Amino acid sequence: MSSHPHIDSRMVRRVAMASVIGATVEWYDFFLYGVVAGIVFNKLYFPANDPLVSILLAYTTFAVGFVTRPIGGVLFGHFGDRIGRKSALILSLFIMGVSTVGVAFVPTYAQIGVAAPVLLLSLRVLQGIGLGGEWGGAVLMAYEYAPPHRRGLYASLPQIGLSIGLCLASGMVAAVSHLLSEQAFFAWGWRVAFGASLVLVMIGLYIRLNVMETPEFTALKRNRNEVRLPFVEMLANYRRELLVGMGARYIDGVFFNIFAVFSIGYLTQHIKMDRTDALLGVMMAAFVMCFFIPIFGGLSDRIGRARVYRWGSLLCGASVYPAFWLIESQPGNTLLIWLAIVIPFGICYAMVYGPEAALFSELFDASVRYTGISFVYQFSGIFASGITPIIATALWKMSGGKWWTICAYVLFSALVSAVSARAIERGRGARLSTHENPVVSAP
Repeated sequence: MSSHPHIDSRMVRRVAMASVIGATVEWYDFFLYGVVAGIVFNKLYFPANDPLVSILLAYTTFAVGFVTRPIGGVLFGHFGDRIGRKSALILSLFIMGVSTVGVAFVPTYAQIGVAAPVLLLSLRVLQGIGLGGEWGGAVLMAYEYAPPHRRGLYASLPQIGLSIGLCLASGMVAAVSHLLSEQAFFAWGWRVAFGASLVLVMIGLYIRLNVMETPEFTALKRNRNEVRLPFVEMLANYRRELLVGMGARYIDGVFFNIFAVFSIGYLTQHIKMDRTDALLGVMMAAFVMCFFIPIFGGLSDRIGRARVYRWGSLLCGASVYPAFWLIESQPGNTLLIWLAIVIPFGICYAMVYGPEAALFSELFDASVRYTGISFVYQFSGIFASGITPIIATALWKMSGGKWWTICAYVLFSALVSAVSARAIERGRGARLSTHENPVVSAP
């Protein structure tokens, strides 16, 4: 049951801002690795005679971060449901910052041999653990502070951190790549982007230390309604919610990693597009996404989370075909390639990512909510996100360079998510009380 006393609107805005900035820092750190993986790590840390092998190895370390994210989700979810959302968030941000800055100082394979990829892999593991705890806490701080009739909008605000973080990560690498020579970029320039994370982490920690615990968790503690082992409680009583939540998450992870990670290597190596131009295309899409995420989050308050999510999933699945067709048919037209990235990734994807946080939050009661949404988001990320660049690369290679095979995989994930969102739409009322469910989804 929700407990939502009168709260100073200034505190609500402060919490929303803290969630956005904290999420931005975390996603910048996480995606910076993905942006650099296909253009730097494959050459400096995973040298091989076959360029395809080296890039697959680099993407594998990228995927490791997704494998360890559920560990962070369960670990921080436990403390977030037992001790508080705020404390778990601060610790997750610190871990994420330390691991990202550490990447800037890892010697290359040529300098220390196999120890280089091992160190890189270890830091990626820490990144995954940190982000595993971050997302759920940032979302819940905004969701549980928001007025019930505006929870879709407020819960979508931390989601903007993903697009801002991606915009900063790709923009930083693009700027360094443009300003420096090729030799300087590979020698030290790319490390600047990782070192800059320290400044963002300090800002994020300062803001998060100055917000209060959420009223819903405070009421939970006051009434002593917290559960002893949230993870066990979640597995025992929320199995259906876990399954449909992870199914719904499928298109989110696949679509994002096709456009934000796989496309960079695809454009630079197959289409022979300039690296800076490819990064600018992703950065522009991320910028556009910043505006559409809250639009679709707010729309979910009016017509239902699951309905917006379902149609967004189908739209993403359909949009990938014209996008790749345009890229393949116009390899020398930078403007059209940018449009092929910006429209599906900046707009269509926002229709999924905007209402997602509130959709998943409403699957679980407050006593296991941090653990529940973290597990749904992070565990599904292993197959939905982490291995997507590997699958896309393998499909493209095995099919002899046929781009439609990649699109078919995206469409499959979209259909799975649409069916799962429909299942959430039909069953959501069984869990929620009327004042936690102000919007009734249309059949």
